[in-house]
Amino acid sequence: MTTIRDVAKHAGVSVTTASYALNDTGTIGEATRKRVLDAAAELNYHPNAFARNLKKRKTHTIGVFIARFAGSFYEEILEGIHRVILDTDYELLVCPESRSTRRMLLHRQVDGAIVFDSKIADESVLNLASYHFPIVVLDRDLQNDFILPILLDNAQGVRQAFEHLYQQGLRRMSFITGAMDSFDNAERMQTFLNEAGKHNLRVPVYEGSFTEISGYEAAQVILRAAELPDAVFCANDQMAIGFLRAMHERGLHAPDDIAVVGFDDIPLSRYTQPQVSTIGTSRIEWGATAARQLIDFLEKETSFQPQRIPTRFLQRESSTLRDRS
Repeated sequence: MTTIRDVAKHAGVSVTTASYALNDTGTIGEATRKRVLDAAAELNYHPNAFARNLKKRKTHTIGVFIARFAGSFYEEILEGIHRVILDTDYELLVCPESRSTRRMLLHRQVDGAIVFDSKIADESVLNLASYHFPIVVLDRDLQNDFILPILLDNAQGVRQAFEHLYQQGLRRMSFITGAMDSFDNAERMQTFLNEAGKHNLRVPVYEGSFTEISGYEAAQVILRAAELPDAVFCANDQMAIGFLRAMHERGLHAPDDIAVVGFDDIPLSRYTQPQVSTIGTSRIEWGATAARQLIDFLEKETSFQPQRIPTRFLQRESSTLRDRS
């Protein structure tokens, strides 16, 4: 049986473009639309998707409910999702945090959802998920046959970072948290404190919010102490960059005065002076894995397989002490 993929290949366009042409949607040129329609006629392709979708209550749309668009962190996750969706008959609807997009989720106006927005309550996700409405979550660990957590292996990278600091003889360490309602923040903090506890180290914790200004403000408190820490672990790179800025204003330098480590490996972390030691992962693969499993569930009824996306410590200038021998 001829499929939309066959039509797309025959016309030399993507599946998404073929879908736009056949459904008279999207912003494509008339020449492209005609080429697709001609290809469909040549292959004797007669879609009855509209009637079929009405009967099955299908939209052939995947919804991504995300906290915000800004920054490479979210852009790379969306790119991974997009790469997978392009090879399917599904459309992608990206919804930043707002009341209207939450209503879209509550009313199940898409076939399945990928949720990366901590302001959408766990209870809502648990109540919404069903065989007919599967949900992938990237920011929480929920147990349900129709919810799939695809999470970072936060502990893996944090343990490597702690060992790097400890092996250099650094013992007075502090931790700056991200948002306190964040699953990733909780894992990063607990892992770091657990590793410190194994060596009988006490680690003061300062609250941040994953923003550069919160790292800067936490630094104002830490740097006023009578005794400075040897090292500061920030729950993300933006806070590490804010902390480094505060250090610079006070004439302090990383790593000689204080070693600094972040998390996320955002592009800016490679261009600061000094470069930020951080923990990285493939955010594109993170998004692609989420989309792939969701599509497989919708199309093949493949059961969800929870998994962790690996992380690794990236040693750079901000935490690497020079040889003092």
